[in-house]
Amino acid sequence: MYENLIRHIQRFVSLNEEEQIILKSYLKFETVKKKQFLLEEGQVCHANWFIVKGCLRSYTLKENGNKQMVQFAIENWWLTDYFSFEQKKASNLFIQTVEDCELISIDDRIQDEVFAKIPQLERYFRLILQKSFAASLMRLQYMFNLSPEERFHHFNNNFPSFIQRVPQYMLASYLGFTPEFLSKIRAKIADS
Repeated sequence: MYENLIRHIQRFVSLNEEEQIILKSYLKFETVKKKQFLLEEGQVCHANWFIVKGCLRSYTLKENGNKQMVQFAIENWWLTDYFSFEQKKASNLFIQTVEDCELISIDDRIQDEVFAKIPQLERYFRLILQKSFAASLMRLQYMFNLSPEERFHHFNNNFPSFIQRVPQYMLASYLGFTPEFLSKIRAKIADS
């Protein structure tokens, strides 16, 4: 059940058999049904989730009650509210399953102990965070510099699997426009 995570880690750092056994003893595996919340606004986030199977989303609620998608995560990605996780403060995010999921989590309360026993995991998580931060910066650039239609085409070309897995209203929110506008873009593509 931990093989996918171990393979993912081994892409960035080496773990010997003993270190793999130690790591597995700290991890939690869970199966979570579609539409279940892992974190709700106002709670402190105590876990960082690795997606073995399925899709997660994080979002905030706007003043008008609409959901603003912040991030999606699929297989071999990590998702958490890093601000709440690191600062031990109430989250402004919701983290919810989009599909039935198989997840592996590491608890914030034992993370430092794991890093002390397996120091190269700090390097692994630093590299993962760097990639995540770079992706967030790229998303901001696209939001500021590309038209809505260009954002859709960029997302569709770079993440085609999301287009099929994520409901249209979630995708539209993530890309910064309405589901109706997304329908128009798709109709335009179908007509061409």
